[in-house]
Amino acid sequence: MDQVPTSFVPSEVEGRMHELGSAPRDFARDERGSGSALALYIHWPFCVSKCPYCDFNSHVRESIDQAVWREALLTDLEWEARAVPRGPLTSIFFGGGTPSLMAPATVAALIDAAERHWGFAPGIEITLEANPSSVEAARFADLALAGVNRVSLGLQSLDDAALRFLGRAHDVAEGLAALDTAQRAFGRVSFDLIYALPDQSEADWSRALESALAFGTEHLSLYQLTIEPGTRFAAMAAKGALVPRDPDEAASLYELTQAMTEAAGLPAYEISNHARPGAESRHNLTYWRYGTYAGVGPGAHGRRGGLATIRHRKPENWQSALARNGHGIQEENPVAPSDAAAEALLMGLRLREGVPTAKVEERLDRRAVTRLEAAGLLTQTADRLRVLPAGMLVLDAILGEVCL
Repeated sequence: MDQVPTSFVPSEVEGRMHELGSAPRDFARDERGSGSALALYIHWPFCVSKCPYCDFNSHVRESIDQAVWREALLTDLEWEARAVPRGPLTSIFFGGGTPSLMAPATVAALIDAAERHWGFAPGIEITLEANPSSVEAARFADLALAGVNRVSLGLQSLDDAALRFLGRAHDVAEGLAALDTAQRAFGRVSFDLIYALPDQSEADWSRALESALAFGTEHLSLYQLTIEPGTRFAAMAAKGALVPRDPDEAASLYELTQAMTEAAGLPAYEISNHARPGAESRHNLTYWRYGTYAGVGPGAHGRRGGLATIRHRKPENWQSALARNGHGIQEENPVAPSDAAAEALLMGLRLREGVPTAKVEERLDRRAVTRLEAAGLLTQTADRLRVLPAGMLVLDAILGEVCL
């Protein structure tokens, strides 16, 4: 879930080793100033089972032919490389689905092809999302040798009862063992937790978050449970079998989260993502800063050259399109400047740093900004608009107000 969960980007990765470089904070500043970041997203659509809260493009299949899928993804990647100007790439993200189910040889082949097509920027970040099962953790060393230098681990909870509720296949002991393996295999590690579960008290979440912060990872993705349309949890909620948290209770948990992570040196740089200074997800920052990214694989989105690309979601439909056309693209639509400004505004205000006003002026409601600034929810300078901590609690409402 380290990937960005939004309709504008993919359903939101030291070995051979691409060295990380010594100053990721400088990278972030340069990328924001130059707008030159180029990111690649690769979607692996398969999971062992479908979690009841998940609305990402994931599918369960009895068997997967790794060789067939390797060649298919390489073909889609080659097509995209012809459409996107030569890099260099600043990040690659393997998302899903469950990319840790990929054969390390497939991951290595895709990384090698990406380097051949675009070239790599110094200190490229290569992230792979992983489930913490013992079978998948056994691949971590080989994935590091393949070139992955950052892993995003889907722990989701540090409580066995909560893991069962969330439909996870691992227990706490297996998850923590996988985290230990990941920290030994990769230079950079992040993990996800879901909170604001039904009946979860502030004391429960405080203890869990305190434990999470003690593990020493550089990055945490902390998501409140949301009931997404089309999921099993949505069906349960419609029948009254699942009652979402009261918004005021959820807000209290959010404020507790911000206070504890800030005190531990992992402040929120995005509404749900926390990192030590310099350890932010470079790939996701490309999305939130509305940079250029190529997307390959089933359901992958991309933004390149003024075009929005969307690939077929269902694996079989994507494969059929690939066989017919040499790519898996379902739609390739021009993005009007006003729409690009709206997307940049909606994405950028998720960030603590905010968004450059020059990027979003066309769709910015200045009267709403003035009103919300007076209410202590926004702040603006000559060149940047930023949501204040109190505003993050009502971010959706703010976005609806300020975007014309």
